[in-house]
Amino acid sequence: MDGVINIYKEAGWTSFDVVAKMRGILKIKKIGHTGTLDPAATGVLPVCIGKGTKKVESFMADDKVYRAVMLLGVTTDSQDMTGEILTETEVNADESRILDAIRSFIGGYDQLPPMYSAKKVGGKKLVDLARKGVEVERKPRFVNIMGIDIESVDLPRVTMKVTCSKGTYIRTLCHDIGQKLGCGAAMESLVRTRVGRFRIEDAVKLGELQKLADEDRLEEVVITDIF
Repeated sequence: MDGVINIYKEAGWTSFDVVAKMRGILKIKKIGHTGTLDPAATGVLPVCIGKGTKKVESFMADDKVYRAVMLLGVTTDSQDMTGEILTETEVNADESRILDAIRSFIGGYDQLPPMYSAKKVGGKKLVDLARKGVEVERKPRFVNIMGIDIESVDLPRVTMKVTCSKGTYIRTLCHDIGQKLGCGAAMESLVRTRVGRFRIEDAVKLGELQKLADEDRLEEVVITDIF
C-alpha cells in the first residue's frame, strides 16, 4: 500500500492524531502528513503512506487554498478565537477601507510566525513555550499571498478565500490585517479547501476510511499516480 490518501481533517483532531489513527486503520507504520492543520481547523490533509512518504516534502511545498472567517475588533494570544482575548475594539473602518487593507496583502510579505504554532526554535516547539508563558524571538518568514477573494462582508466578520504559499499562517494574516486597520482581528474559523492537486470535494473522513478498510476497499482512495 504505497501512495497518498486525501483526508478530510475534522475539528478537534491534530494532524498527529490523524496519522496515529490511520496507523491503526491501515495497519502500517510508514505514514506522514503533508502539512499541519490546527486542531480547530478542518479540511484537506494529504497523508502519504508506504513509499509515498518519500513525496511528503514535495507535497508540503504545494500552494494551498483556505476559506477563513476573520473577526475584526478583537485580538487574542493565539491569533484565533481559541485563545485568550487580549483586546476588544470598536470597528470604525468602513467596508471600502477594510477591503483595501485586505487586498494590500496580496503579493509577498515577511510574516512573523505566531508563538502558538508547531514551528520550532532552538529545538523546541513555539506552542510549548507559549503555553508556559515564554515568548522568544522569531525570524519573519517570506510568504506569498497569490490571491484573496472576498466572499462576504458582514461586519465585524469577513469571509475570504486565500490562495497562498507553503508556510503561510492564515491567522497571522488576519492579525496583520487587523493591525493595519488599527482595530485588531483574529481568525474565527478556517477550512483548507485545496493542497496542490488535492481538493476538499474528494477528501475522505477517518470514519469513511475505517469503513473502506473493513470492506477491503482501500484501493478506492489510495492515490498511486504520484511516483
